[in-house]
Amino acid sequence: MSALLRLESVQAAYGDLVAVSDVSLEVRRGEMVALVGANGAGKTTTLRAISGLIPVRCGAVEFEGERLDRLGSAQIADRGIAHVPEGRQLFPSMTVRENLELGGRRIRRGAPRRAALDRVFDLFPRLREREQQLAGTLSGGEQQMCAIGRGLMARPTLLMLDEPSLGLAPVVVRSIFDDLARINREGTTVLLVEQNVLRSLALSHRGYVIENGRVTLSGAAAELLASPQVRQAYLGM
Repeated sequence: MSALLRLESVQAAYGDLVAVSDVSLEVRRGEMVALVGANGAGKTTTLRAISGLIPVRCGAVEFEGERLDRLGSAQIADRGIAHVPEGRQLFPSMTVRENLELGGRRIRRGAPRRAALDRVFDLFPRLREREQQLAGTLSGGEQQMCAIGRGLMARPTLLMLDEPSLGLAPVVVRSIFDDLARINREGTTVLLVEQNVLRSLALSHRGYVIENGRVTLSGAAAELLASPQVRQAYLGM
């Protein structure tokens, strides 16, 4: 199966600070792929490089066979990539519906946008109940639902999520991960960055381990979970 997303020897930096030095990976259509590693390993930077939020110094990012590393972030979003950032980054003084509609700006008004909104409300009924509530007054779990919903409003081909479990209670994390599994089953390809290595690999088809800005391991999720290196470094086994 050909890759939907492919990174080849990508290097990205913040000014003179190289945060990602050599990342190669691929995500196939319909997969959920986990990118795991310790804090500061380069996971977030990799997503930001894919979505055009920071420049790619060298290497290539391809999506559906097209080079992305030469495009701006708005153009990349228009190609069908949605990025749900770490920390949710909602607009707290806007309502849930207003935040969601911002995510659907590339969808035509009228029936297409209503259909996208209905899909989000079907996936997250709590958001329908909170539709007119200010996003800043939501619980952490509800804010994460809203952030994921905002990404889904664009009907993306690829949904990228950065630390969706961050700061959430275990029962809420289980619910969010169940939602991600459903999103993937319903046809959206997912690239998941997550510090919870056990849970993210258990959810995914394949995974990549990134350390110090480089991919050091890759393979089927079950193989990575069984790897002595992963078990010792990330699972405490």
